[in-house]
Amino acid sequence: MGWIYVIIGGLLEIGWATGLSMSNGFTEPLPSIITACLIVISFYFFSNSMRLLPIGTAYAVFTGIGAAGTAIAGMTFLQEEVNIFKIGFISLLIFGVIGLKLSDKENNEQRRSEEWHG
Repeated sequence: MGWIYVIIGGLLEIGWATGLSMSNGFTEPLPSIITACLIVISFYFFSNSMRLLPIGTAYAVFTGIGAAGTAIAGMTFLQEEVNIFKIGFISLLIFGVIGLKLSDKENNEQRRSEEWHG
């Protein structure tokens, strides 16, 4: 369940980070309200994930999803520059997040095995 929380929080981070841009420094009322709500909800899910996952892994995955997703959203919807280096580094970031998740799964299985065999 911790992974579901961190993924939802990370996806919501994409929304609020993009909303920050659209709110023009919180001068546009509707984008500002939506952004503030997304921040609160995102951190709610992220804080729940930290009860179930190691803090370093949870935070890295949360920010990785948010950073990669926000960069992709900027290139897709906000006419930000697209180039091979951005795509390459975003891919590297995504592979890093996947690697963290896989390594945590291995650690959890190892801990369960050690507890079982005592």
